[in-house]
Amino acid sequence: MAGRFLPANSGGVAQRRKVGCNCGIMSTKSREVIWGSRIRGAKMHAEHAREAAEKAVREADRAEAAAWSVRMEGFGGPAQPAPTIAQCLNGGLGWLEVECNRCRTRASLPLGAIRRPRDTPLWKLEASLKCRSCRKGRTAPPVHMIKLTETREITPYRWVHPEEER
Repeated sequence: MAGRFLPANSGGVAQRRKVGCNCGIMSTKSREVIWGSRIRGAKMHAEHAREAAEKAVREADRAEAAAWSVRMEGFGGPAQPAPTIAQCLNGGLGWLEVECNRCRTRASLPLGAIRRPRDTPLWKLEASLKCRSCRKGRTAPPVHMIKLTETREITPYRWVHPEEER
């Protein structure tokens, strides 16, 4: 019973020890010591697996977008099935090259600036894309998609007033 009381305080009265905990009476390994290294190892493994999965998804998105781009450039279609805007951006192909059906003007459009949901397939964009160069009033001819590129390949033309010398 001598271990159950703390030494006397300045008032001379002995204080009773807490019986509920094993403070000083018995020691055991904490859960951190027992499980900590396994938990940290599992967390590192999960992070590595997630990075590998994200890399694989990025490569798959790029491959699908590149296959569609080659099909469009080589055969001129078919536009379906097409990758989504998000797949193209995730794969690194962020520019869509289009050509006007009337004046044959080509332009590169940034996919990140297109105001559509990211899960929109590219073929759905073709109907809403119109040529600005040969627009007459409210009518503008449609354009067709050529290919996807990583960077802008067609520089925007510098507008020159008709009366200015070129």
